Amino acid sequence: MLQNILLAGGGSGQAEQMLGKLLDMPFFQRASVTVLHVIPQKNNAEEMEEKREEGAKILAKTVESLHLNERNIMAVNTLLKEGDPKTTVCRVADELGSDLIIMGSRGLKRLQSIFENSVSQYVFQLSSRPMLLIKDDIFIKKIKRVMVAVDPTSSSQEALTLAARMLRGIDGAKIQLVHISKNFPARAKLSEADAMQDEILAKSIKLVKREGLGFQCFAGTGKPGKEICSLAEEFNSDLIVMGSPDRRPSVARNLVDIDRLLGSSVSDAVRIQADCPVLFVRKAE
Repeated sequence: MLQNILLAGGGSGQAEQMLGKLLDMPFFQRASVTVLHVIPQKNNAEEMEEKREEGAKILAKTVESLHLNERNIMAVNTLLKEGDPKTTVCRVADELGSDLIIMGSRGLKRLQSIFENSVSQYVFQLSSRPMLLIKDDIFIKKIKRVMVAVDPTSSSQEALTLAARMLRGIDGAKIQLVHISKNFPARAKLSEADAMQDEILAKSIKLVKREGLGFQCFAGTGKPGKEICSLAEEFNSDLIVMGSPDRRPSVARNLVDIDRLLGSSVSDAVRIQADCPVLFVRKAE
């Protein structure tokens, strides 16, 4: 369940819009929401006071614009913190036990994001919590068509289960199942009969049917990240949901290394290339 939501970076328009779309869904209507704004520390006391006042206004505007106090949610909280935004978001998410972090993203490529000190890239790589990233230049739509990248991993099955639960009670909702495998002769939209010949898709179809949801099935044969994004764009997906297991050994999670931040995973490629919001499913500790 994703009922303890942290909106990181109050004032980011796309992330705010995405939160609003989620809270319109039955699945999220009893959630608790915390809106976080972080002020980078400055040496000038006068400038810091101005930033605090500006931050407080941003938080109040976010709560007002989303009508958070009028929604059927459990609680609304605002937090104004000072410090390095990257580490502060991770720390606050851990302190609150957040089930989901929502952040805007410029969609920078891996090396560029490091050089430009990207907050979302840092949190994406270092946090073990589920994360919803929304690029700054995309249009936020009502969530009805959700593409789920399926594979044999447990995180993929968790992603599919979550996507199905999110769509409960939404008229016309549809799961778009995509399996990227060299076993397929070509990239294609599959009939149910053909999809049932694939073990991974067959298992996924059974789960979706139990939830009473409509579905489509797709096969991809190329680079997984690129194929997933291309299919999501072609078939007008509103959201991509995919498993994103923690790649860092627990003993090294407090160490920021260049290899970790550069990354080369499928989820990293989707984060960069997707033209719709992406929910990365992880097990919060």
